[in-house]
Amino acid sequence: MDRRSFLGLNQEKDVSKALAPRQIHSGLSPYAGSWGKPQASHLLRRSLFGPKASEISWAVNVGLDATLDALFADQNLPEPPLNFYDTADPVVPLGNTWIDAPYVDGSRNSRRRISLLAWSMGLRIHQNISLREKMCLFWHNHFAIQSTDVVDSRFLYKYCNLIREQALGNFNTLAERITVDPAMLHYLNGNSNFRQSDDGGQTFRASNENYGRELLELFTIGKGDDGTEIYYTEDDVRAAARVLTGWIHRGRLSNRFPISVEFRTNRHDPTPKQFSSHFNNRVITDNGADEYKDLIGMIFEQPETARFICRKLYRWFVYYEIDENVESQVIAPMANILRFSNFEIKPALRALLGSEHFFDAVNQGCVIKNPLEFTVGIHRQFEIEFPEYPNILPQYLHWYRLHSETTNQLQEYLNPPDVAGWPAYYQLPRYHTYWISSVTLPARQNTVSLYNKDQGYRSSGFQTLIQPLTLLNEVSDPLDPNVLISEWAELLFPQALEQSQLDFLKEVLIPGLPDYEWTLEYRSYLRDTADQELKASVLSKLRALLDTMMSLAEFHLC
Repeated sequence: MDRRSFLGLNQEKDVSKALAPRQIHSGLSPYAGSWGKPQASHLLRRSLFGPKASEISWAVNVGLDATLDALFADQNLPEPPLNFYDTADPVVPLGNTWIDAPYVDGSRNSRRRISLLAWSMGLRIHQNISLREKMCLFWHNHFAIQSTDVVDSRFLYKYCNLIREQALGNFNTLAERITVDPAMLHYLNGNSNFRQSDDGGQTFRASNENYGRELLELFTIGKGDDGTEIYYTEDDVRAAARVLTGWIHRGRLSNRFPISVEFRTNRHDPTPKQFSSHFNNRVITDNGADEYKDLIGMIFEQPETARFICRKLYRWFVYYEIDENVESQVIAPMANILRFSNFEIKPALRALLGSEHFFDAVNQGCVIKNPLEFTVGIHRQFEIEFPEYPNILPQYLHWYRLHSETTNQLQEYLNPPDVAGWPAYYQLPRYHTYWISSVTLPARQNTVSLYNKDQGYRSSGFQTLIQPLTLLNEVSDPLDPNVLISEWAELLFPQALEQSQLDFLKEVLIPGLPDYEWTLEYRSYLRDTADQELKASVLSKLRALLDTMMSLAEFHLC
């Protein structure tokens, strides 16, 4: 059995068991191999939150280049989130957006936060063939904030909108804009970072070094991939913090002031800031409100900044392990592309997703889905129907239910554990295996049961539930149990199952019976779809099959 198909037929639940060391020598050269369902599925699994069968078929038909064109195409920003159920809001009528409305009280803000989280989930559910939503999550994990600290939903929306606007844009520009974003200014204490003098003279220090430290350590240049190489000093952190003095946000939790960001000269340290030899002993002099851009520009001149973000992109889209071959054959040339394109994300990321390395068999089906990929993927791949606009109450409630499901699986959107993001993307040695534990695996199984075996989620007269009979419409020959099972397996699993596994699944569908028994039963149902007894029998078999397929460890991989 392939080493990555590690479940076998015993349905072992330890999907976090260690995988054998990889032997990989492919690089960033353009992929020139065969193009079919396996390759299209792999690309879309890593680029979307669960590709639909129709999206995979489209990608197969148009080819790799056209699929990449679609994934990287510019998208209009979506309409903002709405007040979907607070009829008592005195300033935002039902069905209107609240993003610029005054703060009223805690209950109003809490409801607006629910609206934002539900709206974000709806964008993932109804995404096009585009990398934008996956990149929004990437940047949120990279430039992490916590909603429990920021609190004000208008701050949170502005942060989300900035990330969505720059999701496939320029890394340097995003770093500049996130530095003076009101949510980030609050979360990492930039709002309280002002010049202080211990002697009352012209020798200043920063009152808060939090953002200066994280800008260097987590957001741009890093400490080196294994933490042993250091690309800045503590004096550099202090100097960076001094550069960043003077910025404040206004309007948080206020019903009087609109949200704004201001630079105040009397809070800024105007004296020269000396940096270490890591930055060629650069001195940044007073440049007022643009001085922070001088700091970020200096950081982006360092070659390690490009390599740092390329490693993070690699771990997000390919695999967590970066050995010497990957560093030299993938990360280094990818970083060169990024630098030569002035830190535009598209050229470097497109080179990665269109490379022979990305499509190397060893890189397929080797990553554990994060909770959003797992939960949203169920709803997209099974094409579960959601309420449509203008029925915004059930629409938002059903979207928010999915947010609750992923929170139970320990990935709460807009509230990662800390400023470093989720441990699955940085914590040695486990990385993505953090997603599977004695807490998260039962939570995943509960999600599967809710939408397949139980009654789904019901609210406001609407039900979200897997409809296996609808899913059969995508099968080329649903009368043949072998075709049905193999095509569902192609959709749900990132690698081909062995024949013994397919036989096991057929035994679940028609235990101890010949193939024609399924053919006869399903044909009988098609002749009389009003026969509730026949329908119940067919549905029972299909739900048992899906439940077994979704209990396999392979279902947790992408």
